[in-house]
Amino acid sequence: MVPIPAGPAGRPEARDRPAVPALAFGGILMAVMQTVVVPLLPDLPRLTGASAGAVSWMVTATLVSGAVLTPVLGRAGDMYGKRRVLLTALALMTLGSVLCALSSDIGVLITARALQGAAAAVVPLSISILRDELPPERTGSAVALMSSTVGVGAALGLPLAALVIQYVNWHAMFWVTGFLGAVGLVLARWAVRESPVRAPGRFDVLGALGLAAGLVCLLLAVSQGGQWGWGSARILGLFAGSVLVLALWCLQQLRAERPLVDLRLAARPGVALPHLTALLVGFGFYANSLVTAQLVQAPRATGYGLGLSIVGGGLCLLPGGVIMLLFSPVSARISAARGPRTTLAVGAAVLTLGYAVRIADSRHLWMIIVGASVVATGTTLAYSALPTLILRAVPAGQTASANGVNVLMRTIGQAICSACVAAVLVHHTALVGGAPVPTLHGYLLAFAMAGTVALVACATALAIPRDRTPGGTPGRRTPSPDTALEGA
Repeated sequence: MVPIPAGPAGRPEARDRPAVPALAFGGILMAVMQTVVVPLLPDLPRLTGASAGAVSWMVTATLVSGAVLTPVLGRAGDMYGKRRVLLTALALMTLGSVLCALSSDIGVLITARALQGAAAAVVPLSISILRDELPPERTGSAVALMSSTVGVGAALGLPLAALVIQYVNWHAMFWVTGFLGAVGLVLARWAVRESPVRAPGRFDVLGALGLAAGLVCLLLAVSQGGQWGWGSARILGLFAGSVLVLALWCLQQLRAERPLVDLRLAARPGVALPHLTALLVGFGFYANSLVTAQLVQAPRATGYGLGLSIVGGGLCLLPGGVIMLLFSPVSARISAARGPRTTLAVGAAVLTLGYAVRIADSRHLWMIIVGASVVATGTTLAYSALPTLILRAVPAGQTASANGVNVLMRTIGQAICSACVAAVLVHHTALVGGAPVPTLHGYLLAFAMAGTVALVACATALAIPRDRTPGGTPGRRTPSPDTALEGA
C-alpha cells in the first residue's frame, strides 16, 4: 500500500475549497440521473412504441449496472487513481444522457440508462478522495455533505424532470441532464487532484465477473418478481443462481491474492455491521420517495388523495432535500462530539419517528410534508455517519472499494424496498373510476414496514463496536500492521 501523506501541508490550498463543492455537485447529479426518468414511465410506452415491461428496464438497467459497477469502480479507483475513475464515471453518465436525448428506440434508451448506472460510484470515490486530500478537521463535514447529496439529488430530480416534461418535452430533459453532466465533468477535472494514495496490484477480473453475475441474478429477481411472478421458474431460478454464484464468488475472493472485496476485512464487526445498517437504512429511506408522490397525486375520489400534478407531487419532496443539505453539518458535529455510531443510531430512530408521523396523518398536505421531512432528516444523519464509520474501520488503500460496497448495500436495500412496497400496494387496491388505485391502508402498511426496518437499523447501529480512535477523526487512520501488509 502506498502510505498516506501526513496531510495537505505544503500543497496549494487554493484548489482545496472548490474540490468539495465540485464533488458534491457530482453526487447530486448522480441522484438526479437515477430519479429523472420516474415521471416519464407512464408515458414512455406511448412515446417509444415499446411495452410497459420493456420500459421498466430503463429503471432496472440503471439499478443493476450501478450495483455491479460501484464496487468494481471503487476497487479500480483504489488501484489506478480515484480521480481518473471518477472522471470516467461522470463521462459515462453524461454519455448516457446524450444518447437518451438523441433516440426514441427502447434498446438504445435501456443501454444509455445502463451507462448512467456508472454514476453510482461517484459518491464512494468522492468520499475516498476527500479523506485523502483534506485535513482531518475538515473531513467529517465534507464527508457528511457528500453523503447528503444522494437525498438532495433525489428530491431535486423529480420536480426538475416533471417541469421540463410538462413545459418542453422528454428529450429536452435528457439534454438538460447531459449539459449538467458535462458541467460536472469539467468541474471535477479542474478542481479535483489525483489522490496519491494507491493500493497497487493486479485487478481481480474473475472476482469482478463473479460479483457482476451474482448481483445481476439477485437484482433482476428482486426488481422483476412482481411482473414475472414471485413463484415463477424464472424468478426462483434467478434467486438460486444468485446464491450459487455468490457462494462460489466468496470462495474465490477468500483464495485470491488481490481480491476485489477483502471479505476478511468486511467480516469484522466494525465493517460488517455498518454494511448491514446501510442495507436497512436504504430500505427505510426509499419507501418515503416511492410512496409520497403517488399518495398526493391520487385522485380526490379515493377519499385520501389530493389530486396534485406530477410537478406538485415532486415538490412535496423538495423540503426534505433542502433539510438534507442543511443538516449535513449538524450530522458532522454530532459525529465529532458523540461518534458516528451514535449519529447513525439517532438517524435510524428519527427515520422511525418520521414514519410514525406518516401513519398518524397522511391526509393533510402539510402533515405529509412534515412526515417526509422528518424521514429526510433521519436519512441525512444516517447516510452522513455511514462513510465515516467505514473510513475509520478500513485501511486507506481500500476506502473507495469499502465505501463502494456500502453504497451497494444501500442499493440492494432500495431494490428490496421497491419490491416490497409494490407487493403491498398491489394487494391493497380499490377501483376508482374503473381503475385500480392503492388504498390508504396499503400506504400505511408500507410506512409501517419501512418504520419497522428503520427500527431494526437503529438496533443494528447500536451493536457496532465503539470507536476508540483518539480524537475520533476519520481523516488519517493509521493502518494496523496486518492491514498494512495486505496492501504492501
